[in-house]
Amino acid sequence: MSDVTLSENAAKRINAILAKQSGKDFLRVSVEGGGCSGFSYKFDLEDTRNEDDVIIERDGARVLVDEMSMEFMRGSEIDFSTELIGAAFKINNPNATAACGCGTSFSL
Repeated sequence: MSDVTLSENAAKRINAILAKQSGKDFLRVSVEGGGCSGFSYKFDLEDTRNEDDVIIERDGARVLVDEMSMEFMRGSEIDFSTELIGAAFKINNPNATAACGCGTSFSL
């Protein structure tokens, strides 16, 4: 069990994306070093699960997060936001002490 959650909007968007991608069953969210705040989120489509992956599910949408990334994301919500300037996945991470304007970079 994971304490990372998916919003209803994120689940709907993931399902819509994967429905158009033949052979892809998961959205992978990972944390990498870099970005303007020290760490950044990376989003990929995957067809297989790795042994150390945690699966987060809601309404048929499945997200993979590896163990190392999970340490940075505990307590987070994966959301999908549509705004005037664009639409994107957003990670609402209570562990982040700062974030940049792009929404994909953060620091702890």
